[in-house]
Amino acid sequence: MKGRIAIAFILFILASRQSYGRTGAKDTIFAPQLKPIGRTVINSQRNLELITSAAHFGFSFKGTECAVYASISAAGQHNYLQYELDGVYQKRIRIDGGVNTPVIIKADGAGKHQVWIYKATEAHTGAIIISKIAAPRIKNLSIPKLPLIEFIGNSITCGAAADDSEIPCGTGEYHDHHNAYMAYGPRVSRALKVNFVLASVSGIGIYRTWNRNGPSMPQVYENADFQLNSPQKWDFTTYSPKIVSIALGTNDMSKGDGSARDPFDTTRFVADYVKFVQLVKSKYPKAQIALLSSPMIRDTSNIILQHCLISIKRQIDTLYPNDKPVAPFFFKAMDAHGCSGHPSVADHEILAEELKSFFEGLLKAN
Repeated sequence: MKGRIAIAFILFILASRQSYGRTGAKDTIFAPQLKPIGRTVINSQRNLELITSAAHFGFSFKGTECAVYASISAAGQHNYLQYELDGVYQKRIRIDGGVNTPVIIKADGAGKHQVWIYKATEAHTGAIIISKIAAPRIKNLSIPKLPLIEFIGNSITCGAAADDSEIPCGTGEYHDHHNAYMAYGPRVSRALKVNFVLASVSGIGIYRTWNRNGPSMPQVYENADFQLNSPQKWDFTTYSPKIVSIALGTNDMSKGDGSARDPFDTTRFVADYVKFVQLVKSKYPKAQIALLSSPMIRDTSNIILQHCLISIKRQIDTLYPNDKPVAPFFFKAMDAHGCSGHPSVADHEILAEELKSFFEGLLKAN
């Protein structure tokens, strides 16, 4: 009799475990099942690495909360996600290295909810690793089938130094003030209902950085993580953008941080920029190329940059007479209110408003 009771108890435990396993599997999305947009990879542990600014993915669930299993590889360091719940931006979330507890996202009601998770920081701050998402009746959200704009640029395009709402300017680390979701590119894209990817690196330029001779964007653009000599190459067949927006030149023209620096070389800048546009066109032969000036450059420097962009446009249009002409856009000069002379979150809204009709016209023409 005791033996039968013991066997029955063991069978009950096994059945309970099997039932729990089925429920857990049904209510969990693992990294390879996610459908992200932006530069991302599935690593050797079969986890998703969000690499670039505003790389993102979405899912829906029913209930009052979901658990996002996010981590970074380096203990003692930190990074940031940010998220949108039911179409409304919420906040940034700090991810600390060495912490294994999931991020819990709570909803007000128990109905169906949609969440979009974004990387708030840029590639050079390191990848944020997503292993799984757990919630009742969780389902993937596919990226909408909409036109795509790729935004190539520097710290401004990253949304770097834009957000001091949590940590005041002059304190914390550089990426503590990143807010890619609120940068001009994602703002314009949401306003025009198109998809976007950001290919941007703080301090980078066409032939030099803000305080060094390199690396430049042409040297790292083909690398998935924008690191010099990286073995991990980006697969440019992943997306087919309608428009590629390039906003470089601010750092080439910068006087740097006081270190020895040669004067801005317009001849080299134009020549290297033309070669870079040719590289982009080799990856995306059907894309419309847009060249953006800088809202941070004024007076004579601004005039020089505009003349350079006009020269680049003329050369590219001559080299590719059967393609859509290059479209230049010149920002109004801005008094920036973010950290270290960068546009703030509010400033990015102004930049996006300037750009909206420009990109709207390009999309209609394409």
